[in-house]
Amino acid sequence: MTLLKPFRKLPGLNTANILLVESEEQFQQSLADALVEETGVTVNVRLAKSLPLPMENDESRPRIDLVVFIINVTSELSFQSAEASLKYLDPGYFLGKVCFMVTNARNVSAPTERLDAVRKLAASLHCPLLFAEDKTPDGVASATERLLTILKVAAGLVPITTALYLSNLTRCTLPLDIDQPSFD
Repeated sequence: MTLLKPFRKLPGLNTANILLVESEEQFQQSLADALVEETGVTVNVRLAKSLPLPMENDESRPRIDLVVFIINVTSELSFQSAEASLKYLDPGYFLGKVCFMVTNARNVSAPTERLDAVRKLAASLHCPLLFAEDKTPDGVASATERLLTILKVAAGLVPITTALYLSNLTRCTLPLDIDQPSFD
C-alpha cells in the first residue's frame, strides 16, 4: 500500500485526469458520465470506492490531477470512508489537487453534526468544499461545471493560474463560532 503521488508521472497533452472516490457509488457514475462529455479537453475519469488504489495497474495508471471525495452527508459510512482514505494521499495533493463534494445536504434527515464534521475536515486540509444536488440533471450539470473548472486548473490547462492559487481562493473556512452550540 503506497501513497498516491501527484507528480510521479508526466502529464498528458491537453488531458486532465480525475479520481472520484465515493463509497456508495450513487452519484459517482452520473458525474463521471457528465465529465467525459467535455469537448474542450480530454477528461479521463477514474472511479474508486476508497483508497488505496490497487497496485497491479499502477504502471499503466495516468497521473491523477484532481482527487474528489464525494460524501453523502446522510451516511456515516460515506464520511468515515473518505476520512480513512485521506492517509493514502501524498501531502503534495493537498496543495490544490483535492476537493470534497457533499451530496444530500438539503435532506431533512442529514445530521448537522456530520455536516459540521465535513466542513471542519475540509477547512483543516485547506481544501475546497462543494455542495451538489445529485437527484436532478441540472444538479449534476452544475456539479460537473464546477468540477471541470477546478480540474482544468489542477491539470495546468489554465494559463497563469495554479492549483495552489485556486485552492487559496476556494478553500473551506470555518466561522469562529462553529464549535458553539446552535440555538435552533
